[in-house]
Amino acid sequence: MLRNWDLLSDELQLALSSAALRQAVNTIAGQAEVLAGEMEAGTLADLGGPDALRLLAVVVREAGRCDMLTAGTA
Repeated sequence: MLRNWDLLSDELQLALSSAALRQAVNTIAGQAEVLAGEMEAGTLADLGGPDALRLLAVVVREAGRCDMLTAGTA
């Protein structure tokens, strides 16, 4: 097992980074949906949060669909 990131090829670094980003997107979006459901079920105080959390989930997923995001664009 390699213990130094710099020893990995650029292609492997990119592949690992992309996989980590996809996992992060799924985790964040999934947690937003779970929180929205908890608010709807009444187990967490609902202060307009479920819709905002679902919007966050959509935005995170859409941003995660881009293979390479360009800095400075919205």
